[in-house]
Amino acid sequence: MNETAHGEKKQTVTRTIEAPAKDIFQILTLPARHQEFDGSDMVRADEKSQRIQQVGDTFVMNMHAESQGGDYQRENHVVAYDENKLVGWKPGPVGGEPGGWQWVYQLEPVDQDTTEVSLTYDWSQVTDQELLAKNIFPAISSDQMDQSLARLQSLV
Repeated sequence: MNETAHGEKKQTVTRTIEAPAKDIFQILTLPARHQEFDGSDMVRADEKSQRIQQVGDTFVMNMHAESQGGDYQRENHVVAYDENKLVGWKPGPVGGEPGGWQWVYQLEPVDQDTTEVSLTYDWSQVTDQELLAKNIFPAISSDQMDQSLARLQSLV
């Protein structure tokens, strides 16, 4: 299992947002704002993180999910960065290696004031057999992802 209804190990949602890519990118690269656009309602706050500036950066988020036993933290490792175009990260335990899933936001300008934003959740690199045995992927639905983009749209 651990696949979508279409047999995939990733899902993507896209929304056209009436805002310049640079304005959207400014929100996406500031972990302190992630709780504002999280459609899963799992993100509570960042842990005094700096703005994302490059691949290799890390930031810690305070999270909550009953399936995870309540409150917990995730250290996110930035794996994709192209200013005003692309930002993505792989979550993992604080001080540990990422778990193999990643979140990637891609921004494609339609015109000067309009941007097509795609959010991809990809768990195809998860290799932890114990985690896979729990059959939890996708842990976030495409509807929750679409809600993230709707909330992001309301912020710009």
